[in-house]
Amino acid sequence: MTRIAIIGAGGYEFPLQLMNDFLSFDSTRDATYALMDIDPDSLRRTERLSRRLVEAHGLPARIEPTTDRKEALRGADFVVVCFQVGGRDAYAVDMEIPRRYGIDQTVGDTLGPGGVFRGLRSMKALDEIVTDMRELCPDALLLNYANPMSINCWFAATAGVRITGLCHSVQHTADELASIMGFKPGDWSFQAAGINHQAWMLDFRHRGRDVMPELRAAVNAYHRGERKPVRELDEWYAGGRESVRTAIMNLTGYFQTESSHHASEYYPHFRRNPEDVAALLPQRWDYLEITRGNNEAELERLADDFAAGTLAVSEEYAARIVDSVLTNTPRVIYGNVPNTGLITNLPDGCCVEVPCLVDQNGVQPTFVGDLPAPCAGINLASVGYQHTVVAAYQQRSRDLIYSAVALDRLTSALLSLDQIRAMCDEMIEAQRRWLPEVN
Repeated sequence: MTRIAIIGAGGYEFPLQLMNDFLSFDSTRDATYALMDIDPDSLRRTERLSRRLVEAHGLPARIEPTTDRKEALRGADFVVVCFQVGGRDAYAVDMEIPRRYGIDQTVGDTLGPGGVFRGLRSMKALDEIVTDMRELCPDALLLNYANPMSINCWFAATAGVRITGLCHSVQHTADELASIMGFKPGDWSFQAAGINHQAWMLDFRHRGRDVMPELRAAVNAYHRGERKPVRELDEWYAGGRESVRTAIMNLTGYFQTESSHHASEYYPHFRRNPEDVAALLPQRWDYLEITRGNNEAELERLADDFAAGTLAVSEEYAARIVDSVLTNTPRVIYGNVPNTGLITNLPDGCCVEVPCLVDQNGVQPTFVGDLPAPCAGINLASVGYQHTVVAAYQQRSRDLIYSAVALDRLTSALLSLDQIRAMCDEMIEAQRRWLPEVN
C-alpha cells in the first residue's frame, strides 16, 4: 500500500487541498496518509477535516496523524513538505523589522530579508527531514512546497535526497496570458523556464502557431486598460493591471511567472518609496495581513464543499506526480530541480524551474539550453543571493547572512551596509528560537 507523508499537515488550508487532490485519483484512494505537524491542535483539525472527506466519499484511505516526524517518514513512498517554520510569529518578524528600515516586502518568502530568514529556518527543518529520510525511506521522492523554493530545493538536493519543488506560478501565469489573449482551453500551449518566481514564458502558441509578438501587444493593451480578458483573473495576479510584469516584459522581451505585487520586491526599481508603490500597485497587497484574516469558518466551508462535491484535482502538481509514478501515466509538469546542464547559462547545481516529464521512472527534467541574455542576467543575480543563503546555513555564518541580505537588489538599493547589518542583527535576535546557531 502506498504511504504518503505530509510534513506540515497542520497548515491552514493547503494540506486539506492536497488531501482532496490525492483522493481524486483511484491510485491513491487507498493510500495511507501520515499527517505530521508539531502543533497538535492544528494537526487534529486537518485530521478531522481529512476524515470528513474520506468518509463522505466512502474511500478506503487510512489517516495516521502524528507529531513524531520519524513515525510519519518510516516506510514512506512519497514525502510532501508544506510547512512554515515558526508560523505567523516568525513571519511577522520577516516583514515588520525590514519595514521599519524602509524595506517594504509584499510577501517576503523568496528574496529579500524575509527570504533569507525563512530560508534559514526552513533549511534547519529540512536538514532533520532529509537525515531521517536517508534512514527511514531512502527511496522516497520528496515533493517540496515550502518557500523559499529555490533555496530549500538547492539545499535538500545537496543533502542526498530526490527532490522536486512544486509551485503554481507557472500554470497560473499561463492561464492568465491565455485569458488576456482570448484563447479557449485546449487551443494553446507554452514553454517556460528559469528559476522559481522568476521563470520566463519563452514560447506561447495558439493551435501550433507562434504568437509571442501578439502576446506582447496584448499584455501592453491589457495594462493600458484597452483589452479585457475572457475569464476573470485572480486578483493575486492582476494587481495594477500587471504594471510590474509588463515593465519587466518590455525590458527583457519575456513575461515573468510571478505576480506583479510579488515580483515588485525582487527588483530595485519598483518599491523605492511609497509613491513608487502606489503608482505601480494602487491596491496595497500585504500577505502578512491576509494570513491574519484566516478563519475557521471559511475552512469548514471548504471542507464541506469538498465532502459534498465531486472529487476533482486542483492545478497543484503533487497528486498528479504520485499518480504518474504509480500508474505510469505520462504527464508534463513544471518542477524545481538541480541544474545539471538543463539551463546552460545558469550555474550547474543551482535550482532551476523547467518542464519535467513524469511517469513510473519519476520526475525527469528536460533540457532547455540558454535563456535569453536579459532573463539569464536577472536570474543570475537571484542565484548568487540564493547560493549565499545556502552557504550561510551550511557554515552557520552570521557574516554570510549579512552578505546574502546585501545581495538582495531592493535592499541594496535602499540601505547602507551598516544598516543591513543592524537589521540582520535585530532579526537574528528576534528569531533565535527558530534559527540555527550562527557564529
